[in-house]
Amino acid sequence: MKTVLIFSVLLCAALAAPAEVEEKSPEMPAGSNPQPVEEQMAAAPAEEVVSEDENGGAGGAEKESKMLPEEEDEGSDPASRNARFNFCPSGWFTYGYRCYIFVNSPMNWYSAKDHCRSLGANLASVSSPREYSFLQQITKTAGQSTAWLGGFYREGRWLWIDNEGFYYTNWYSQASAVRYPCMFLYSTFGWSNTLCTSAQRFICSKTPLTC
Repeated sequence: MKTVLIFSVLLCAALAAPAEVEEKSPEMPAGSNPQPVEEQMAAAPAEEVVSEDENGGAGGAEKESKMLPEEEDEGSDPASRNARFNFCPSGWFTYGYRCYIFVNSPMNWYSAKDHCRSLGANLASVSSPREYSFLQQITKTAGQSTAWLGGFYREGRWLWIDNEGFYYTNWYSQASAVRYPCMFLYSTFGWSNTLCTSAQRFICSKTPLTC
């Protein structure tokens, strides 16, 4: 009898042990369907990647558009960039950083100077052999062999009317500077000087317009 009683107690203890373990496990809410651990681990990184792509892509672009509106406008509109370029008026020639026009109406040097100024320009100065060749070419294109330049003689030295430095010279012939103080070019030779009251065609020069 004692043997049966002891066996019954041991059997009850063995059956009660799993129940205690189950009681210690956290309870799931009613109606829940927990995923296996493997599925949870596989799902978690996928959610993080989507989150980074959405926030990083959309949020980053939004930040850039807020911080750099002017740069975006400039890049998307080539006309706005071209509007800053310099250009010469219609009928003027472009060379280097200057605009030139050949006036095919004979005037004395003083009248030619005033006419150029009415155009917002000066009689042309020359600073290099290439520039002089260019002025000779537009003189030839106009069918002429001579033209007034902006060189004049005063107080013992030659000057340019537009205040450029007189560093380059290209004399073909030179008469008395005191008596013949105004300069003109030859279309096939260097320049020379003559009376300022002589009638010559002439070349005006000015800086380009800027927008």
